[in-house]
Amino acid sequence: MSKIELLAKIELLNKYEAMVEEMKAQADTIRNEIKAEMDARELEEMIAGQYIIRYTAVLSNRFDTTAFKKVMPEIYKAYTKQVSSRRFTISV
Repeated sequence: MSKIELLAKIELLNKYEAMVEEMKAQADTIRNEIKAEMDARELEEMIAGQYIIRYTAVLSNRFDTTAFKKVMPEIYKAYTKQVSSRRFTISV
């Protein structure tokens, strides 16, 4: 692949990524409008045509690794493993 072709691909990628971000922002806006409507009606479930919309509170338990690391650093270190991955970035 020539430098010109590579440059064209990078510019096209940037264009597509900007479009994706714009669409995600629009989707988030619509999602937030629906949530606001459900909050205003004080509903956790609503039917709109063939769709059932649910906006419910969910409780979950998360392990606090920061606190555990402070209290028991040796055990934390013993159960920590290094993981390898590859990162793809394009900089200007």
